[in-house]
Amino acid sequence: MQHSSRRGVTRMTLLLIGVASALGALALGALLRDITRKQDDARDPYYRVVALTDTTTDAAEWGKNFPLHYDRYLRTADMSRTRFGGSEAMPRQVTALDSRAVVAQSRLAEDPRLVTMWDGYAFAKDFREDRGHAYMLTDQVNTERQLVAQQPGTCINCHASTYAAMIRLGNGDVKAGFAALNARPYREALAEVGTHPVSCVDCHDPGSMALRITRPAFMEGIAAYKASQGVRDYDVNTQATRGEMRTFVCAQCHVEYYFQGPEKRLTYPWANGITGDAILAYYQQNRHQDWQHARTGASVLKAQHPEFEMYSQGIHARSGVTCADCHMPFERVGAQKISDHHVQSPVLMIDRACQTCHRLSEGELRQRVETIQGKTYAMRNIAMDALMALIADLEKARAGSPAGAALAAAQDYQRQAQFLVDFVEAENSLGFHAPQEAARLLQQSVDYSRKGQLALRPLATPPARAQERR
Repeated sequence: MQHSSRRGVTRMTLLLIGVASALGALALGALLRDITRKQDDARDPYYRVVALTDTTTDAAEWGKNFPLHYDRYLRTADMSRTRFGGSEAMPRQVTALDSRAVVAQSRLAEDPRLVTMWDGYAFAKDFREDRGHAYMLTDQVNTERQLVAQQPGTCINCHASTYAAMIRLGNGDVKAGFAALNARPYREALAEVGTHPVSCVDCHDPGSMALRITRPAFMEGIAAYKASQGVRDYDVNTQATRGEMRTFVCAQCHVEYYFQGPEKRLTYPWANGITGDAILAYYQQNRHQDWQHARTGASVLKAQHPEFEMYSQGIHARSGVTCADCHMPFERVGAQKISDHHVQSPVLMIDRACQTCHRLSEGELRQRVETIQGKTYAMRNIAMDALMALIADLEKARAGSPAGAALAAAQDYQRQAQFLVDFVEAENSLGFHAPQEAARLLQQSVDYSRKGQLALRPLATPPARAQERR
């Protein structure tokens, strides 16, 4: 009986071991299949509904493969305003020249000093708050600046999806195509690029989806900047890290630039560095001018939108935080994590853009942002008033003495003061990207304005007593 009982126990034990082994084998097989599937997903992380190439300009085609990303991209048509930025929808009458039924509010109406600062330039005729990427091409096509200036094709580089057009115009050589696009009049360049604003192909490789730089102006500009740091022959598409690319793809357009030479080549003035005064020094060396000021005759400059340059001087850049981390933060959609292609102010999504790093309440974080921007705005107003005073003095002095060393010195001080205050004015964070840097540039601007007024003193009318003594 005992032997029979032992044999029964042994058989049961063996049976349990066999069942456990079979279950283990099944579980191991399932685990291996899951690992294999995830490895395949990593190699091919999306469903290819359509084939994408370097000529696929329409974001809607990319959206067939990436519907969640495309859905966020479409939301760039939203118009949202923060305390110091963004855009409020302003209805307007549709005309034969401008098909827009809604525009952003006019910055010239908000601050008429801008008209004085840009007198004689197209920006004094029309300048509005920025809207989202969905509007970047239509707002440029329809701006009143097109009516008062013959803009070159260069202007379209940062407002349209140009990569496919540059490849076609250059017979496969994007830099040759870039040069050809720059040289065309604006309307001819527009016909070459079509109707799409910046699109997926401008930042992503259609095969691997890796981030890439497609704008030759940035390739050349960042190489010049790296050379100033002692790094020769820098190739951004092979040498930049993935983290750097999460900023560089934005910096293809959100930068200061100018049109170089009669061929109007889009150029980023970074050979001396990327701070506001380093860029000003570059312009002082090559004496580039955007126009001659109508009231003072000064050879002056128009700053563009130097977000990359200003951001690079701030604590977020030094901490390795990229543009995409704050303006395109990751979000969970079901089981997926995607980068939010809505591309908007972090103040409109503090929970995802700020609180992932800063363990403070939403109210506290918003207050910190608005405090920085409010103080920068106050300093900007002081610098603007100082510039207005210099322009008024220059206009008066020019009427009495249209030439001379004193007038020329004051005009050059206007050029410098105006560029630095405009550098902060045109930069869309209103100082938040680098508060101390913005304050430093505004302080320099005030100093140049006051030096310009001092330079005009020899031209002032002598006091009555001095005339009596004569």
